[in-house]
Amino acid sequence: MASPDKRDRTRPAEILGLSAIFGLFAGLVVFMSTRELMLALIFTGVAFIVSLVVIAMLVLAVRPDKDELLDMDEQDRDASH
Repeated sequence: MASPDKRDRTRPAEILGLSAIFGLFAGLVVFMSTRELMLALIFTGVAFIVSLVVIAMLVLAVRPDKDELLDMDEQDRDASH
């Protein structure tokens, strides 16, 4: 069985990193406007979780292209033997 390429292995890190950036941005905006650290931390966590779920759902909604379909078929055939 072939191992996944670098792009497939780093995809979860990309999603987590993008969600972390969204969360930090939201927390920074809240902190700069209210000057309350606890409220900023709460908004940071909530924004991180919400953006993580939204990005993951968008990734699931993308249809695989022809190469990905062929790769999935090959993996299914290898797993059945």
